[in-house]
Amino acid sequence: MPTTRQQLRRNIRQQRRQLSPAVQRRHALLMQQQICQTLWFRQARHIALYLPSDGEISPEPLIQLCWKLKKTVYLPVLHPILHNRLWFLPYHAHSPMRLNSYKIREPRLLKAPRRPAWALDLVCLPLVAFDSEGGRLGMGGGYYDRTFNFKLKSQGIKGPKLVGLAHALQQVDKLPLENWDVPLTGIATEKQIFSFNC
Repeated sequence: MPTTRQQLRRNIRQQRRQLSPAVQRRHALLMQQQICQTLWFRQARHIALYLPSDGEISPEPLIQLCWKLKKTVYLPVLHPILHNRLWFLPYHAHSPMRLNSYKIREPRLLKAPRRPAWALDLVCLPLVAFDSEGGRLGMGGGYYDRTFNFKLKSQGIKGPKLVGLAHALQQVDKLPLENWDVPLTGIATEKQIFSFNC
């Protein structure tokens, strides 16, 4: 078992990158079948997802389903001013896209109306590793934690359900939680749904 967060990130990222395209597609479809059965998904109208990179499990089948069900899909966009924060812009099949500084596709900052983070119903976010108690290890930039840190404070804002998406192989025994880690509502893999009391 890797002993540092950096070693753990390196190890799990390597494992998920080694999954074949066929396995990636199968996992994405199975994960979509898992999450679309949940109340989180069925009740949500405004859903933030992401476009996969670096071997992340793909929410693209889920995006297609959202469009079919007339749910509004949003993608994260790097905030142009505030460091390590995200904006959420609507995403459609013909949205103009660009590559951000991490070489990840995101909607262009045109005149599209942004959705405030607190006004989303469901946010499906990527992760590098997770445990069965809701611990999440991200890429280390803290973008989601900073964007949703209002959920850690008693400001009377409930905000969206936060659900991590991952391959089952990304599960580890135990992750240490930091005081800035925003708790997840759940985690969806190709094998099962984990639900936490948040």
